[in-house]
Amino acid sequence: MNAVKLTPPTGPVRATIPLASSKSESNRALIIDALTNFRCDLQNLSTARDTQTMIRLLQSGDPVADVLDAGTTMRFLTAYFAVTGQQKTMTGTPRMCERPIGILVDALRTLGADITYLKNEGYPPLQLNGFSPSAEANVRIRGDVSSQYISALLMIAPTLPNGLTLELTGAIGSQPYIDMTLEQMTYFGADATADWINKVITVKPSPYTPKPYTIESDWSGASYWYSVAALAQDETSELELLGLKAKSLQGDSAIVDIMRPLGVESTFTDTGVLLTKRPTETALAWDFTHCPDLAQTVAVAAAMKGVVLTLTGIESLKIKETDRVAALQAELQKIGAELVEIEPNHLYEVRQVATTNQSAATIETYDDHRMAMAFAPVSMRQEIVIEEPGVVAKSYPSFWDDMARIVDVQAMQAGTNVAG
Repeated sequence: MNAVKLTPPTGPVRATIPLASSKSESNRALIIDALTNFRCDLQNLSTARDTQTMIRLLQSGDPVADVLDAGTTMRFLTAYFAVTGQQKTMTGTPRMCERPIGILVDALRTLGADITYLKNEGYPPLQLNGFSPSAEANVRIRGDVSSQYISALLMIAPTLPNGLTLELTGAIGSQPYIDMTLEQMTYFGADATADWINKVITVKPSPYTPKPYTIESDWSGASYWYSVAALAQDETSELELLGLKAKSLQGDSAIVDIMRPLGVESTFTDTGVLLTKRPTETALAWDFTHCPDLAQTVAVAAAMKGVVLTLTGIESLKIKETDRVAALQAELQKIGAELVEIEPNHLYEVRQVATTNQSAATIETYDDHRMAMAFAPVSMRQEIVIEEPGVVAKSYPSFWDDMARIVDVQAMQAGTNVAG
């Protein structure tokens, strides 16, 4: 299957969606579990490829750890394998080997890790050669590149002989993901405190306590259903998303507030959240610094509804699975919209430049799961073809099955439609 064609529903959208589990929570819990010598009882772990890759590599004695395209897995495992003194070659897909890791490696070297680059300085593949704890317990690290570097260091900090004091320099991006890391660490017994005014996080040396832990459903995955609800044309449409909490550790729960101006009301229930229609506003401005993974979804929804969207805080999208800014600029044109750079590398605007096409647009996914899922809700209003739909396995393997609850999903291969 190299494409799927999605056909709009003929009536109101009504469905209950059993969301995938959070891979962000899962991957952090797995590292902490490994640091307890695998003595925690983890429930509802994500079936996402990133998480399954993490599980496989934690259980493997192979000297080569191939993370495929999983950025979180690369960063977390580099720190974990380093601090536990394991000799590993860290590698991944060609795109993964283009994603920077030098900031994390420099910090780990300061703490006592012996790490060498096997090809390009500052990028995978890496060779981990062991760990001799240094007396250094203070590390300065940029806060505006990737919160995953910071989370990777924080999670290993309780095992260091002197703990860790982490000073963040510059702006701090994706802070909710750092908060998630700290809350999970604290749940498992770590002594960690954050002073966000002075941008200092302190973790004392104290081993984790093994405990049972259940993973919440994934708010990143929920965002696509918010877009479906926003774009559903029948005003009586409603969706229930299972397994979500009003008070969540996940930063992408911000989608509740972002999507309200785009026409979606959220009502939390005992089992999750109910999405219903509400009036749509004409314009929306949002800073995605702390929830960059939502930007593509919101951009597509705004484009389809003719809402002028002003975006800031999306600089980190350029070093994700693909350059997501460039990918959005290319693909939004296919649905009659554009992403305009107003201020270089800072301020962007999504504008609708044409009425919605009636013919099916074919969306390229760039080996990026979020491109596929962000554009899928366009099918609420017009037929759309998504190329290489298998990319969703990275974070939400059951996505197309769930989409089939509300639209016709037809597999396509070599230009021929195949019932799916």
